[in-house]
Amino acid sequence: MSLRIEASTALCQVQDGGRFGVRHLGVTQGGALDWVAMYWANSLLGNALQAPVIEVALGGFSVVAERDCCLALAGADLDARIDQQPLKPWRSFALSRGQQLSFRQPLQGARAYLAAVGGFQAEAVLGSCATVVREALGGLDGQGRALGKGQLLTFAAGSPALCEVPEALRPVYAGAPLLDLVMGAQIGQFSGTSLFDAFNRDWTLDSRADRMGIRLLGPQLEYQGPPMISEGIPLGAVQVPPDGQPIVLLNDRQTIGGYPRLGALTPLALVQLAQCLPGAQVRFKAVLQELAWQEQQAYLKRWR
Repeated sequence: MSLRIEASTALCQVQDGGRFGVRHLGVTQGGALDWVAMYWANSLLGNALQAPVIEVALGGFSVVAERDCCLALAGADLDARIDQQPLKPWRSFALSRGQQLSFRQPLQGARAYLAAVGGFQAEAVLGSCATVVREALGGLDGQGRALGKGQLLTFAAGSPALCEVPEALRPVYAGAPLLDLVMGAQIGQFSGTSLFDAFNRDWTLDSRADRMGIRLLGPQLEYQGPPMISEGIPLGAVQVPPDGQPIVLLNDRQTIGGYPRLGALTPLALVQLAQCLPGAQVRFKAVLQELAWQEQQAYLKRWR
């Protein structure tokens, strides 16, 4: 089974659960920015939750079915259409031979996830086919390239029963999300005013954003500690460079860095951030690591 790509952008990529156990080689993890939507898209088809999917950011992507097939869509509403007929996310659906599936522009959220039966077939590199363009790893051919016009997306045959994600379990990508942040080792070395502002003022997503990180615009934070030696950087780290404007580091981040950090966003907070468009506003909420872990486990239990 296959889909032929008719239009794509540099932001449309093959992603999966990510590449782990290789940070000592300087290789970052990659993987879907919104892991919840990826899990749901795969779950709708009975796939492994981290099976390869297509991450479509902001739209501009279209495919044509080479044969009748069954697919699933979760995540942002990017005005998806089948032959001009609207298709809402959070459901599996049938696509007949010759029909076109297109993603136009964001209506709610920023990233949609398209899944196929068994997961899209791509070459695994270091245990994952997650696309990381900077490192030239992953993707359809293992070279880290984004998807392009004319390529074929192949997958297994199968016709699972069509279904939807229950309404009560669908995330809502609206409003100004409150992002849980686990406080880090350097948080006590920021000025008192900076700490107040960090957790009590709005932050605006800058247009300077990609899969490496998202810059936030707001009050200038002042670090008063000594110079730092570069150290390992976790997913979701909130670094503060000399200009005082935080950068939230995402899946394609570098593996080490020397800027002080407020802490790191929780995995569920990162999902919220991944679906925010440039210009959106967010706020931070300080949480303890233990409580953040309990919240995530409770969410996963409810999700199952």
